[in-house]
This record gives sequence, C-alpha cells and structure tokens, in this order.
Amino acid sequence: MKSSSIRIGLLGCGNVGAALVHLLAEQHDSVERRTGLNLSIEAIAVKDLNKNRSIPLSDEIFTDDASSIVGNPEINLIVEVMGNIEPARELILGALNSGQPVVTANKELLAAHGAELYAAAENSGVDLLFEAAVAGAIPIVRPLRESLSGEPITRIRGIINGTTNFILTRMAQDGASFDEALKEAQELGFAELDSTYDVEGYDAGAKVAIIATLAFGVEVTSEDVQHEGISKITVDDMKFANQLGYCIKLLAVAERKANQEGRSEVGARVYPALIPLSHPLAAVNGSFNAVFVEGDAVGELMFYGPGAGGRPTASAVFGDVIDASGNLQRSHGALIGALDKPHMIPSENLESAFYLNLKVEDQPGVLAQVTEVFGNHGVSIQSMEQEGMGSEARLIFITHSSREKDLFSTLESLRALNVVSDVDSVLRVIGD
Repeated sequence: MKSSSIRIGLLGCGNVGAALVHLLAEQHDSVERRTGLNLSIEAIAVKDLNKNRSIPLSDEIFTDDASSIVGNPEINLIVEVMGNIEPARELILGALNSGQPVVTANKELLAAHGAELYAAAENSGVDLLFEAAVAGAIPIVRPLRESLSGEPITRIRGIINGTTNFILTRMAQDGASFDEALKEAQELGFAELDSTYDVEGYDAGAKVAIIATLAFGVEVTSEDVQHEGISKITVDDMKFANQLGYCIKLLAVAERKANQEGRSEVGARVYPALIPLSHPLAAVNGSFNAVFVEGDAVGELMFYGPGAGGRPTASAVFGDVIDASGNLQRSHGALIGALDKPHMIPSENLESAFYLNLKVEDQPGVLAQVTEVFGNHGVSIQSMEQEGMGSEARLIFITHSSREKDLFSTLESLRALNVVSDVDSVLRVIGD
C-alpha cells in the first residue's frame, strides 16, 4: 500500500496532548501498514516553551505562536487540545477556513459555538471531528453522527463525568461524605482543586448539549441545559436510596417528545437521580462513564468505558486523527449537516418521579397533613417510609411521575406546614 504523509499541527501539549504524542509514536508503523497513512507531528504550540514535557520529539518543533501553525500550507491537519473557548475558537475557525481539517477535544467550545464551527467545516468541505469531547474513550459521537443518523432517537441518558461518578461511588460503597470523597478524588487526580465545573454539573452540561445537537439535529448550546450538581447529596440519601432499591448517579439527559400541538420539543438537563439497581447504568462505578441510548427502531443501546484520563482521551483523539487523515486523502469530510433551531421543553412541563426526604414532628396527624398537601397539588405517592428520630421523624416519599411545576408547588406548601421542620432532599427518580 502506497503511503501518504499527513503533517499534523498540535495546539496544546498537556495530559491529552502528551499522551497523543506517545500513542502516535507507539502506533505509527501499525497505522501506516493498515491504512497507508504516514502520520507525523510537525509543530506543537504551547504557552511555556521551557516546560519539560518528556515526549519523544525534538524541542525545535515547539512554538508559542499558534497562529504560525494555523493556515500553514506545510501542515495538513490541526489537533486542538488546549482547552478554553478563546483563543481555541479563533484558531479552529482559522484552520477550517484555510481548508485544514480539525480534531478537537474541546467540549466547552463546541457546546457554546458548535453551530458556527460546524458551518465553517461544511463551507470548506473538511472534517471537524470531536469524539474525545463527550465521554473520553467511549465511541458515542461517531455512532450518533453516522450509525444512528437515521434512527428516531427519543432519549439519551448518560453518566458522562468521571469525577462525580467516582465521588458518588465512594459515598455509596464506603459511606464517605461528599467532602471526603471529593478530597480523595483530588488526591488521585480525578478532580481539580476547584471542582465546581465538575460537581455542579457544568462539564456534563456541555457534553449533553453536544449529544442533543447530534442526536436531534438541532442547535442546543450549554445555555439551554439546566444544571443541578451533587454537592448537597448526603450519606443518608445514599443509605435510603439503597434501602429502596436504588443508587444515586449524576445523569445527563437529552430527550425529544411531541407537545400537545404535535410539535417536537427537546430537553437537555443534568441532575442527580435515583436509578433502580436493576438498571444497567447502576453498575457504572468509579471514574467510568456510560451512555444509554433509546430509539424507536433500535430499542436500547449502552456505550461504556473510561470517560477521562490522558491516555483514554488521547485514544479517541487518535481515532479521529486517522479518520480525518483518511478523509483528507479521499477529498471528502464527515459533515454534521443543517441544524434547526430547537424548541426546548418548558421546564414546568418536564415530568419525573421524585424522591423527597422530610423531617417532621413525631406526633399524631402529621402524616395525614403531609399527604393531603401532595393530593392538593395532584402529586401521587408511590411509596412512603417512616423513621423515628426522637421528637422528630423522617418521612421518605417516592412519587409517581409528576409535572415539575406541580412538585415544586407541593414543596412550597410542605415547607409552609408547621409540622415540617425541613425538606432535606429532593431528587428525581428514573424507571427501569
């Protein structure tokens, strides 16, 4: 097989970039033998030229001028792993407009400006590939873009943040508090010192915006995603969930349904939820990720694997590099296609079952007062557990599926009752 040389410009050389360099060196001969592609990294743009990166490349290929790589006719393909929105957005647009295919792992950028970048790629007829932006090494972007492009997907649920899944696993299996589990995650390198982006759901929110865009063909951005994090989850919540046959996971959910007028509407949310222990997502523990796809024709599919880490993420980047390089030789790209403006499901019309954890006075008639409030707002109770605590009692409710508007009205009325001292936790519950 005749070899074709592809000269790569790398923007950024942190954990993922360095792992990509090593992976390409290890697999170079195998890839060339199988595909005929002679891949080489010819330039790397970094902020600090003096930093020791311990990679098998000459110091001469490093530069602190990324613009010298973008648009350079000697560079065939751009790989962006520098992160943040700017200057990554400007650089990627420059590359695409000059006819250079781009591979990126930048979820934050794609969730905010994806439509602009997809259009630039289409106008130039080159690839913009981003498998590593959503779930690390798990191949979900390409199946959504290609294998499932004709599938009427109805809903996608995913555990797509390894940090939060590690924390919740430690809380569930070992009884660690949130703070203890977070500290361990930081010590092991799963979490940053400022972990807000992960634990409050923003990282998963960016990823689910990309997923919803691909699955439903509409322009969903991170601003369209509602977020709830895990920082308020307690060991007691974990204990009660387990007693009721559930575990707690941070879910990213993208769904499409028809409203009363028959118009298709899309929802994209991130929230902690009780998941039945019988559900496949309940077995996803530690820093692993999984994406559960539901469609009219395929039924249910699950994609599972490591969702973070330099080498797993670099593996996904490398796969895109090979794909984009092959497409470049064949003079065609894998395009997203036209995106419609989304009709988002109004939050008050979203529906779910709920778990409620209430502290109440331990006296006759309290349960009747509390359950009357549920009935007044049209929220049906599926199950109830009671636990004594001296002068107080704890009531644990799981409701049937209800409109969020009705549930939140119920909460407002419950908090107004003299016999209710606190509503400790409110979490959504998903079915089997």
